[in-house]
Amino acid sequence: MKTCLILDDYQDAARHFAAWDRLAGRVGVTALHETLADPDALVERIGGAEILVIMRERTPFPASLLARLPTLRLLVTSGMRNAAIDLAAAKRQGVTVCGTASHPAPPAELTWALILGLARRVAPESAALRAGGPWQASVGTDLAGARLGIVGLGKIGTRIARVARAFDMEVAAWSPNLDDARAEAAGVRRAPSKAALLAESDVVTLHLVLSEATRGLIGAEDLARMKPTAFLVNTARAGLVDQAALVTALSQNRIAGAGLDVFETEPLPADSPFRTLPNVLALPHLGYVSAANYRTYFSEAVEDIEAWLAGAPVRVLA
Repeated sequence: MKTCLILDDYQDAARHFAAWDRLAGRVGVTALHETLADPDALVERIGGAEILVIMRERTPFPASLLARLPTLRLLVTSGMRNAAIDLAAAKRQGVTVCGTASHPAPPAELTWALILGLARRVAPESAALRAGGPWQASVGTDLAGARLGIVGLGKIGTRIARVARAFDMEVAAWSPNLDDARAEAAGVRRAPSKAALLAESDVVTLHLVLSEATRGLIGAEDLARMKPTAFLVNTARAGLVDQAALVTALSQNRIAGAGLDVFETEPLPADSPFRTLPNVLALPHLGYVSAANYRTYFSEAVEDIEAWLAGAPVRVLA
């Protein structure tokens, strides 16, 4: 019988969202509920597993790690894109990499949770109420009539725009490849440049794929262009923003605040300033963490394993 290990199953959720018993008698499935950052410990824990199921980019699989897993034959990732897997190395090593579908609604919904939380100071006001602190310590920021700037108008960015219009916000978008036709189809105005979008927006939200072209897209000069009353929201990838520059901008109150769901190192280190800056609303990468997505991820992971066992793998990435 083959062995399968599910990595980084933080909430012990995988077994509740799919019919793993369909693999009974053919594959023995176990789950690991904590992150193992040390490569030696990770290799030891994986042991001789032939199948791995991984969640997004929680555990990277560079060539150096893959080379230490000679028995690995199938790697299943949630989603159809995972920048943390060296696909070329996997292919050279004879490891089949398969993916699953992923829904755009959960990250779009969480983006709005962060925008609303920042605008109405939800977290500090709730904490004050629970602690017996001051009653009404802040004055909220209005969204109606405010300008939302969307960087990246794909599936998620388009959903964000649709909700913004319901809030009576003015919406503009920019990305390196955005044209007027696509902006018009989404019902938004195309900003003439990144600089213009940042300078005119009251809320800036990022929805681009991280690549060599987009890494560090928002740097110190870009943050300096933003209004001191503006919020930056990032539920996409931390690498889109120069993290040191963002800490400086927040520490010096050059922008009003940031809503962050993604970080360069996850779980976020205990000494990270993003844990303590008073103008940061931070969440532990929950954008994709919803019942609908988990049901899809793990159900299709079972399908991927069954198809691979039958010699006809599906949703192949490498």
